[in-house]
Amino acid sequence: MNQRISTENLALLFQKAAGRFDSLPAFAIRKSALKWKPVSYHQIYRKGLDLATGLIELGVQQRDHVGLFGDNRFEWILSDYAVILCGAADVPRGGDVTDAELAYIIDHARIQVAFVETVKLQERILRLRGILPDLREIILLDPKGTPQEGVRRLKEVCELGARLRNQGDRRAEERIAGIRPDDLFTLIYTSGTTGQPKGVMLTHSNMISQIKNIPGDHNCNDRLLSVLPIWHIFERFMEMYTISFGGCTYYSSIQTLGEDMRNVEPTFMASAPRLWEKLHEKILKGVKASHPVRQVLFHIAYFLSRQYKVSEYFIANRNLKMSRQPWWKRLALMPFHMVRWAIVLPWYGFFNAAVLERVRLGAGGSLKATISGGGALPIHIDRFFNYVGIPVLEGYGMTETSPVISARSLDNLVVGTVGPPLPGTTIRIADPETGEILYPNDKLAYGGRSMRGEILVQGPQVMKGYYRDEELTRQTIRDGWLRTGDLGIITHNNCLKILGRCKATIVLSSGENVEPEPIEMRLQQSQFIDHCMLVGQDKKFLAALIIPALTEFREAGFAEQSVEELATNPEAHKIILREIHRMTGLSNGFKSYEQIRDFRILPEGFQIGHELTNLYKVKRHEVELKFNHVIWELFSAKSSKNI
Repeated sequence: MNQRISTENLALLFQKAAGRFDSLPAFAIRKSALKWKPVSYHQIYRKGLDLATGLIELGVQQRDHVGLFGDNRFEWILSDYAVILCGAADVPRGGDVTDAELAYIIDHARIQVAFVETVKLQERILRLRGILPDLREIILLDPKGTPQEGVRRLKEVCELGARLRNQGDRRAEERIAGIRPDDLFTLIYTSGTTGQPKGVMLTHSNMISQIKNIPGDHNCNDRLLSVLPIWHIFERFMEMYTISFGGCTYYSSIQTLGEDMRNVEPTFMASAPRLWEKLHEKILKGVKASHPVRQVLFHIAYFLSRQYKVSEYFIANRNLKMSRQPWWKRLALMPFHMVRWAIVLPWYGFFNAAVLERVRLGAGGSLKATISGGGALPIHIDRFFNYVGIPVLEGYGMTETSPVISARSLDNLVVGTVGPPLPGTTIRIADPETGEILYPNDKLAYGGRSMRGEILVQGPQVMKGYYRDEELTRQTIRDGWLRTGDLGIITHNNCLKILGRCKATIVLSSGENVEPEPIEMRLQQSQFIDHCMLVGQDKKFLAALIIPALTEFREAGFAEQSVEELATNPEAHKIILREIHRMTGLSNGFKSYEQIRDFRILPEGFQIGHELTNLYKVKRHEVELKFNHVIWELFSAKSSKNI
């Protein structure tokens, strides 16, 4: 039975969780593979109040911004508790933040007190302190680290607060009572298109709406394995969500993930597409290295599971519907799927228990489901895990929406989509060029379903805006609708399907944000390149679509060659490859993840009104649609050159 706590703000959530779940474990700290130290709901709430009181004594005011710089560990969530309990908002960032970003965030967010995880981070901030006059206090999280002069230990601030509370200090409780739903609980800086990070203001009501509306049925017996960066809004939401029903969060890492999944046996977890790609590779590698008989058994088991699941989805009306399906066609196909399902069932049952259960044990054996976010899940990975019995509930969102906009549930699992919008969330699909609303639109067939366009969102999870940037806020939220910059359609299942991006930023599967325009502009300085467009959204690397400069190639000895002929000419490919290395190599100031690993010369040029605007700007979504087969070939394992 679902037992989520209903409340108005996160501080009250912590308070009510301590009262309801008391001695149950809230968090578990890894000591070794089989040894975990639990911290109860009562303990972390008490420690959080002590630390919050210590922060108040150090001068943290209600609605102040407190820096929280570091990675996954218990001390991080304890500090998060304390900042929220004293009525302030944290400004989090991981340990891989650059000095320039660190200085910008501390200055722009007007941070006076900051937590730092490690001695190394402590030293970096101390070096920057000369240009950060407002930064008064630095608190070191690592209990084994040695604080430098002017830096406090976390334990020291906790003990200060504990002494004051023993003397009757109840300022923390007064702060909790003063928290308003539209107060910030966090200010998260994400990479901006201009190079400067942008501060996303998220409120208590934003996060409470997520906890209330996310689909799922969990209780205090559930176990969450934490592996995504703790400062990322997706992982933070999952931890807050787990607190709401009394589950326990186990802090793991990429290095120990496989071992921890087997030992902890999590019942659910937040995950990124790359995690499932890696697990998929590991499974297939293990099958390939096994005895030939085992290989045959696995392939039989997977074949049967695929047949069984496809028919099950059809019968349950959960098959992907990209176009309207006449009732008579469904009626005609129903006997086939029912007969196939019935024939396959006993064989599937045997192979599922004898073969596929071993695959599921690699994920702990108790995993009810996992929510995949932070990027698009490749369709073959999506199908594989759902077919073998590990439900992957892919969701869609962004930092600006706290983060979930839509998500699949076990009851509405349509593979290939990111599910319907959350309750209280409204989605529109708009033409990215004209702004015309394509869905919902009664003037279009089927209300505009299957019409491709930019996703607009309205709902209680939408951010308050960008901190100290009213212009960017106005550009992003227009007439109450947040423009996501992502392309999608509403399927005839009334689910959202993501198709790509209509804004320039490319997010690789590693999570790195790449602004393609500076790289493209650099490439187009080559005499041999007329137009180019980078691709790689949700992929491991960048690739380029190249339109060659026909005149220059002809002057270089490729007489009478058309663009189509150049596309298949090995010598032309050598010239383009040389130009890519010359123009965008590491020596030119481009980062390692900005390197182009593969390319294709397109067989035809870009035309105004089709792939180009009247100002000769590339219409990215049009190019992606027209040359989808080329992009697929670029990133297929067999054809990638990896230059």
